[in-house]
Amino acid sequence: MKKYYLETYGCQMNFAESASLENDFGKYGWQATDAPEEASAIILNSCSVRQSAEERVWGRLGFLKKYAEQSRPVSLVLTGCLADHYGEKIRERFPFVNFVIGNTGKGRLAEMLTQLNENPHETDPAAGYRFAFSSDHSVPGEFKAFVPIMHGCNNFCTYCIVPYVRGREISRNPEEIIDEINTLVRKGVREITLLGQNVNSYSWNNRSFGELLREICTRTDVRWLRFVSSHPKDLSDDVIACMAEFPQICKSLHLPVQHGSDSILKAMNRRYTRSDYLNLVRRIRRAMPEITLTTDLLIGFPGETENDLQETMTLIDEVRFDDAFTYFYNPRIGTKAAEMEGQLSEEIKKERLQRVIDFQRQISLKEKERFLNRTVTVLAEGRSKKNPDEILGRTEQNNMVVFSGGDDIIGQFIDVKLVSLSGTTYKGVCL
Repeated sequence: MKKYYLETYGCQMNFAESASLENDFGKYGWQATDAPEEASAIILNSCSVRQSAEERVWGRLGFLKKYAEQSRPVSLVLTGCLADHYGEKIRERFPFVNFVIGNTGKGRLAEMLTQLNENPHETDPAAGYRFAFSSDHSVPGEFKAFVPIMHGCNNFCTYCIVPYVRGREISRNPEEIIDEINTLVRKGVREITLLGQNVNSYSWNNRSFGELLREICTRTDVRWLRFVSSHPKDLSDDVIACMAEFPQICKSLHLPVQHGSDSILKAMNRRYTRSDYLNLVRRIRRAMPEITLTTDLLIGFPGETENDLQETMTLIDEVRFDDAFTYFYNPRIGTKAAEMEGQLSEEIKKERLQRVIDFQRQISLKEKERFLNRTVTVLAEGRSKKNPDEILGRTEQNNMVVFSGGDDIIGQFIDVKLVSLSGTTYKGVCL
């Protein structure tokens, strides 16, 4: 039996697509291995969104070179966003890489490598393929799953490489989405997260994202439903109403604001203002008072002033995010922002970022304290890595909880009282 070795980097979409790859390889008679020295195919599913992700992959390619150059035939494959970003230039730097296959050809990798095994003279196995959604993103034995519903992005934020590596938006047939979710539920999946570079812009024959959510809630038995990522300019009142109406949709929303200054938002091409975002937050909280909001914050964008930073601080204070993913700006080759004037030094970017992190941590603690002494429903996910005697789970609001319990409750919904808080993790007691 042929063996493959797979490493995945980056976003949840990449991990969903890797799950699909694993299923495809199994259908073609391949076996997964954790040892690259045993593999006939070594595959890196890469990310190019941030410089740090790129550098990790470059380092891994250097490490894996010894396996690609050994006497036993091995196919070393780089796929994902790095492959789309740099293309054949990758082989100029790493000539031992056998194939560079972008996201369009990713879904046919198992077929390609199986055919290659039978026809080693195939030179361009990804040529001519168009992007197609997989029908199976399940992970055997898992009770949580990612389900992609759209691919690509039309927004062209000036700092972002995604539209260049993922291409334009393509939405998935809603019947395929419903069928996959029903299949996952029959397999025991209890929580599903819908994925897209911008899920709010989903559209199939004029069927909107809100209409898709309603169909999923009425035509499947999924217990918990989440979705990412949401662009604020496309989050409609219909989606907000749908979230409030259906108890299956978890009352937790990741809504990336990126910045609090109108001048920086305009330079980023985000196509909403600070006021637009704050009004959206008010509508969300009117409909769902108990919802938790998380966000992305990009600090140190070209031209950012101290006043711009303070605008971000005051927005954080007004919105009161439950948590935030914060990072400082790194130029991405090929984006407009990389060519802008007013590039800031790394020292300034890091100093400003730390101020934002410290401020948000204070707010996160206060926001989490409001749930103390409440009894909530928790999906038990598994043993805590820090303390294997405890179970780690998440609430509907996507807060982490640890509590005592046996293995028999893993994968089950449990009522837990939140009795204390350590950092961002609650300590709970099963009821």
